[in-house]
Amino acid sequence: MAKAKTPADLVITPRDRRFGRGKAQARWWYDGDPVATAFLNSLSITFPTGEAFFIESVKAFREGTPPRLEAEIRAFTQQEVMHSREHVAFNKRVTEAGYDLAPLEQVVEETLAIIRRRPAIVNLAATMALEHYTAILATLFLKDPAIFGETDRELADMWKWHAIEELEHKGVAYDTWLHATRDWTRWKRWKLKAVMMTVVTMNFWRKRVAGARELLRQDGITGWRAEWGLTWFLLGRPGLFRRLVPALVAYYLPGFHPWNHDDRPLIGKAESDYAAAVLA
Repeated sequence: MAKAKTPADLVITPRDRRFGRGKAQARWWYDGDPVATAFLNSLSITFPTGEAFFIESVKAFREGTPPRLEAEIRAFTQQEVMHSREHVAFNKRVTEAGYDLAPLEQVVEETLAIIRRRPAIVNLAATMALEHYTAILATLFLKDPAIFGETDRELADMWKWHAIEELEHKGVAYDTWLHATRDWTRWKRWKLKAVMMTVVTMNFWRKRVAGARELLRQDGITGWRAEWGLTWFLLGRPGLFRRLVPALVAYYLPGFHPWNHDDRPLIGKAESDYAAAVLA
């Protein structure tokens, strides 16, 4: 069995924060940019049901885990529940700003209905691939102070709070996978991990871009304007996809573990902003 490399002194700390309550949300809330707004709205729509799926997938293998990992799974669950709650509230405000989210939500529900018919170990492999995506996106959101531009501070803070906790628990699904597959050969483990990351990557970007395209259509932005805007956002500036490629490739390499890259200095940003919100 590969040895987990989660730092021994890491503490996963749920922080109970609420954002944007009682406030109207601008239609193009992300720095007045319709393309960036559309992409992050498309991403946000996946979180409430997606994070419930992550919890379900990880908890399916918690029995018999070492005490430390068992405690980390509990903290991971608390964090994901609060992330879902905040994105439910955020998505409601997106609807109030005039968008019809039903077509995007239907895609998420249909996808999860198909996924839930698969073996639990396959769903855990999909979860750890998606958790890697959320972690590398989180790193980008926290590393680049200009990423949110002049976005409303409270909305930017919501995404950063989510990012901090995604980094903090980025090893939980992977360590659960290592425990669940402890009797597998390294080849068998890598093969399923690699296949699921490839499937996840194709579906993740295709469906998020399709969702963003639909929201832009609702803004009257179609054709080459929509395609060029999304291409520039993902590959040009800020280059969301382009900047994630090295960390994505690392997932396929022998000896990969989410904590091969230590993000604790970024997590430290939470200590002053969210200290009062830490759950007992």
